[in-house]
Amino acid sequence: MAAGAPLLINLHSHLEGRVRPSTAAEIARELGMPDADRDWEAALQLDRPADLTTYLVKVVATFPFFARLDLLERITREAVEDAAADGEDHLELRFGPASHASTLAELDAVIAAMCGGIAAGIADTGISAGVVVAALRSDSTEVNEAVARAAARAAGTGVVGFDLAGDEMLFPGLARYRDAFAIARSAGLGITCHAAEAASGRAAQQAVELLGATRIGHGARIAEEPDLIGWFIERDIAIEVCPTSNVYTGAVSAMTSHPAARFARAGARVVLGDDNPRQTGSLLSNEVAVLRGDLGFDDAMIEALAHHSVDAAFVPDGVRRSWRNRLETTPEHGAQA
Repeated sequence: MAAGAPLLINLHSHLEGRVRPSTAAEIARELGMPDADRDWEAALQLDRPADLTTYLVKVVATFPFFARLDLLERITREAVEDAAADGEDHLELRFGPASHASTLAELDAVIAAMCGGIAAGIADTGISAGVVVAALRSDSTEVNEAVARAAARAAGTGVVGFDLAGDEMLFPGLARYRDAFAIARSAGLGITCHAAEAASGRAAQQAVELLGATRIGHGARIAEEPDLIGWFIERDIAIEVCPTSNVYTGAVSAMTSHPAARFARAGARVVLGDDNPRQTGSLLSNEVAVLRGDLGFDDAMIEALAHHSVDAAFVPDGVRRSWRNRLETTPEHGAQA
């Protein structure tokens, strides 16, 4: 049983938040960056909770390391390796390709490089992994629709889902992203969306209604509107909780006030991610420990989370069936996993 869970399925993690400090230092020297010899662990990790904008500044600090396709592929492969070393069975790794392409014509190559890194990581580790391509709130409609078309072209080659990420406080509206998400849905990609992390819980409802999301990234502020959680339960919408990250972004004021346990006890489909573990210092295995130690998840709640994660993951049916079979043979069912 990995990290206290029957299966360790990571459904919310960002490539830009998984850059190894040693890799950052090596690439910085290779690229001749003027601050190449700085302490990259300190440079990339937050030392205290802040707000979403401050948090994203730390994430954006990694962007120079994706200057070449081979570097993008390497960082992706290492992210899968690190997830496997953490005991994870599955990693859905999201990224915004427009941040790493100098022109729209390069989007296909950028996505292909990440898919290559995913394939190499899978070959090296044997775990399951996939790419979730993210449109960015700060980008134009033209760019986001081009990203969606590139993601659609890469469906089946490693790309499994489509997302919207970025600063929700600065760019709260969702209507202008509808066409991009329609393109992604038409290609059969799974749909998730960052929502109700900094904006109100109604933003998550709009992500379902306007964009077709079946999963909500973070969704912490849904808890501020008590009548709203039932709406998500009725529609089987999964909520991707990332407790440590939510404290660091200010989405919740303290770990003890995180709503993950309230969501779970109400009957919501709670699933788990580590968001940007380099910035928070918390990989998925530690997030499970947080659920147990800080938020009061018991064995039954952790097992329910595993089942919900199996149902919500953007994976082929064969993988899902194998996971369900594995859950049926965990120690809770009287056999060895």
